[in-house]
Amino acid sequence: MSDGLVFYTNPQSRGQIIRWLLEELGAPYETVILDYGTTMKAPDYLAINPMGKVPAIRHKGQVVTECAAICAYLADAFPESGLLPAPQHRGAYFRWMFFAAGPLEAIFTAKAIGWEVPADKQAMAGFGSFDLAIDTIESAVKGSTFIAGDSFSAADVYVSSLLDFMLRFGLLAPRPAFDAYLEPLRQRPAYIRAKEIDAALIAAKG
Repeated sequence: MSDGLVFYTNPQSRGQIIRWLLEELGAPYETVILDYGTTMKAPDYLAINPMGKVPAIRHKGQVVTECAAICAYLADAFPESGLLPAPQHRGAYFRWMFFAAGPLEAIFTAKAIGWEVPADKQAMAGFGSFDLAIDTIESAVKGSTFIAGDSFSAADVYVSSLLDFMLRFGLLAPRPAFDAYLEPLRQRPAYIRAKEIDAALIAAKG
């Protein structure tokens, strides 16, 4: 088995998040494109991720799944990329990375399927309510260029990608704080390259 970096994805998936992060890394990687319902559920891939979903990576004999885990792993594995913030900013880095993996992912899914937590059950839901989770992440990005300290990090890739997806698919109403945070990130060369790569893959599939 190769020790190189292998990226398992579908261009119409959360794999777009990891594609962006990989382009920020600048390290060589191999891409394996999988299709829903076929190769994603085939024995070879289920041996990598029994959930049969993407994205996933394989690096130096290790398999990592789940977007937040992949982001955190790669930032740590490639410190020269600068995607892991200085120690004094790690608290915010991990806080908001995993807030995105928990409450933000949960409300993303709930909103997409039209599910709302009854008011008397909100204490049982990790995100409380849609508005509470969105207000909370707004407070983290409002007036800030980056979410953890004064430099771009893997947490910005993950948090901004989820906000961007929700805005693009009409699951989140625009807010000035989100626009101010997202727009400079959308101009990053690695973001643009990643979107171009996945757009070309989508177009090739017809």
